Amino acid sequence: MNSVHIPNELNQLLDERNVQLQLSVPQLVEKILSRKEGKLTSTGAVSVSTGKYTGRSPQDKFIVLEKSTKDKIAWGPLNQPISEEVFKNLYQKVLDYLKQKEEIFVFKGFAGADKKSRLPIQVVNELAWHNLFAHQLFIRPNDEELLTHNTGFTVISAPHFKANPAVDGTNSETFIIISFEQRTVLIGGTEYAGEMKKSIFSVMNYLLPENNIFSMHCSANVGLEGDVALFFGLSGTGKTTLSADPNRRLIGDDEHGWSSNGVFNIEGGCYAKTINLSREKEPQIFDAIRFGTVLENVILNPESRIADYDDGSLTENTRAAYPIDAIDNIILPSIAGHPNTIVFLTADAFGVLPPISKLTKEQAMYHFLSGYTSKLAGTERGVTSPEATFSTCFGAPFLPLPATRYAEMLGEKILEHNANVFLVNTGWTGGEYGVGNRMKLAYTRAMVQAALEGELNHVETVRDEIFGLNIPLHIAGVPDEVLQPNKTWGDQLAYEKKAKELASKFRDNFKKFTNVAPEIEAKGGPIA
Repeated sequence: MNSVHIPNELNQLLDERNVQLQLSVPQLVEKILSRKEGKLTSTGAVSVSTGKYTGRSPQDKFIVLEKSTKDKIAWGPLNQPISEEVFKNLYQKVLDYLKQKEEIFVFKGFAGADKKSRLPIQVVNELAWHNLFAHQLFIRPNDEELLTHNTGFTVISAPHFKANPAVDGTNSETFIIISFEQRTVLIGGTEYAGEMKKSIFSVMNYLLPENNIFSMHCSANVGLEGDVALFFGLSGTGKTTLSADPNRRLIGDDEHGWSSNGVFNIEGGCYAKTINLSREKEPQIFDAIRFGTVLENVILNPESRIADYDDGSLTENTRAAYPIDAIDNIILPSIAGHPNTIVFLTADAFGVLPPISKLTKEQAMYHFLSGYTSKLAGTERGVTSPEATFSTCFGAPFLPLPATRYAEMLGEKILEHNANVFLVNTGWTGGEYGVGNRMKLAYTRAMVQAALEGELNHVETVRDEIFGLNIPLHIAGVPDEVLQPNKTWGDQLAYEKKAKELASKFRDNFKKFTNVAPEIEAKGGPIA
């Protein structure tokens, strides 16, 4: 990817004496502790609080409206436009603010493990712990790569600088602004470090398709025979659990590109949820939390400094940021061949989607565009009715281009590489939430294992009468009746009513895609 000239104002900032460039992990940990930004835990990790914001602020994320990009971006609530003037004014204010600091921290590295398409980035931080986060989450250069590093995109994060919406043209004190022409991400007013990670992912979701590389919000692993699998899924669908397999090596847990050479990880680390974490349930993540790891919003015992992962008093969105090589069962560099198997994960609380079904290309594109799962709305007030949630391409907040661009690339890749695509429902069976039961993890693992090993590529199937999905009749380790959701419901009329209700929600959601080829909806969506 082409690098560009970095603005003189930034060069002047980086020439200041207060710049701490490319500090090592021990040096950054020392800075964090001496500056009282965080505390050391019993395992040697650094524990920090992100303050007011414990998650992303999508309403405060903008893309600069520029001549070269104005006709390419899918403008809307998730890609809000902001003027060049607003950006430049805030940019100058942030640089002036950082110049007054006793020290600022700079990390140089890469996004993208494939050297042919990777993006050289630099991250400029007000906080030392943010710089440690960047060091662990992005790809770290070796000495030779650092000498030849030519920045292609810069992240500037000043969390304690707060915007004045009336003066600065933002929606609040917080702002996350991407300028593709200036090759800059400007972040202020929030200490939540995930904004840096996801901003660069958004940047890659714009740049990679421009180079005919399919960018994806998914996890990926590779088997002993070199067979590659992708796992797409929204929060709570089991993506992390099911992609962690002792017999398969992890390529990456969240962001990937698919080029003409195969799949590659965009990141150099993992940003794992830690709420209710235990060694028994997720040993790889648990054991990765050691020296150099950043723990966000995790409550510590004040004396022993042992982390209490069950305590969600600050937020349920507690996180650990660590380098990918903190996990043993990985492939390095994070590159592999073309996927054999693609898995879409959904947690259907309506209890009507099959636990596994094999998708045609049109169905794959339809369900990819839909990005369906369900959340349980209002359960704290005793309401148990599920609520359908659709996140385009399983990553709507991070997609600057029209959704159909990504779906078309998926369709092309499926055809070109003869990839098998499966929709896996890790949600409810035998009734909706509150009536039925959550699908047994052992059954889901058996189904996914059969898909990965190619056992479902040519098996006998039956067509679901409402969703048109092809359901395998037999899978080893799974009772036959579990495979067909209508057979698990005691009341067939109730099943049909609930299934048609969900099918209607799919259709209503799909209406927003006005430029999709007609056969995608006709052949890919519900049939009743």
